[in-house]
Amino acid sequence: MAGISITKLLIIGALIVLLFGTNKLRTLGSDLGAAIKGFKKAMDNDTPSSDAASETHAPQVENKKVS
Repeated sequence: MAGISITKLLIIGALIVLLFGTNKLRTLGSDLGAAIKGFKKAMDNDTPSSDAASETHAPQVENKKVS
């Protein structure tokens, strides 16, 4: 038998609920959701818009060789 059947997944899920309880799993799920939401918000704030990008970049400086 290759892979995991739906029956095995249901048994594993039932064992997890028995071990941790529904309250602990609910708080874990909400904490995970909040973490993902915060990560997405940080990623969106990291990329500046085109108007802000032109104002915040420092001028380009060329390197010159000294002979």
